[in-house]
Amino acid sequence: MTRTLVHLVRHGEVENPDRVLYGRMPGYHLSQRGRAMADCLAEYFEGHDLAAVTASPMERAQETAEPTARAHGVSVRSDARLLEAGNHFEGSTIGSNPRQLLHPKYWGLIVNPFLPSWGESYSAIAARMMDAIEAARVFAEGREIMLVSHELCVWTARSHVEGRSLWHDPRKRECALASVTTLTYHDDALTSVTYSEPCGDL
Repeated sequence: MTRTLVHLVRHGEVENPDRVLYGRMPGYHLSQRGRAMADCLAEYFEGHDLAAVTASPMERAQETAEPTARAHGVSVRSDARLLEAGNHFEGSTIGSNPRQLLHPKYWGLIVNPFLPSWGESYSAIAARMMDAIEAARVFAEGREIMLVSHELCVWTARSHVEGRSLWHDPRKRECALASVTTLTYHDDALTSVTYSEPCGDL
């Protein structure tokens, strides 16, 4: 059987001193530690047989992918299916000050956490991520490929392939910054899912 590895990588730390929920907003780049994480990932993937390095179009994902791509002599490919999840709270500081949710203007966004009602549905995220993963598996058949995406997107894809409910407690995600979730396929069958934090000491 042909063995193919699809590595789902969460981007590195972002420079965000105001703790804005930046979502798909442009202009958010890796912090100094985030750049160190990107370099750490390049070291982690040294010796791996990467057919390609593909990333979300967001700056932080592209910057995370770049050192690994450069080390393997390839350009970073972009795939919009790896994009950050859509979120109607984008641009706010809800994450650092949840008391803002008490304002009536937000009530209509939090009526159904199972969808979730404040942004792109979990099922839509899973569908586009699985499309990207399948395209990557076919492209890199018999080799490996690195896909750089975002926390919720990586976790939703993993939940989908492991048969868990897509609704979850965000505090319990196993998807640290610059972590690697590896899907191993034999032919077109998924045979294992593994998780590692090669940059955990950062």
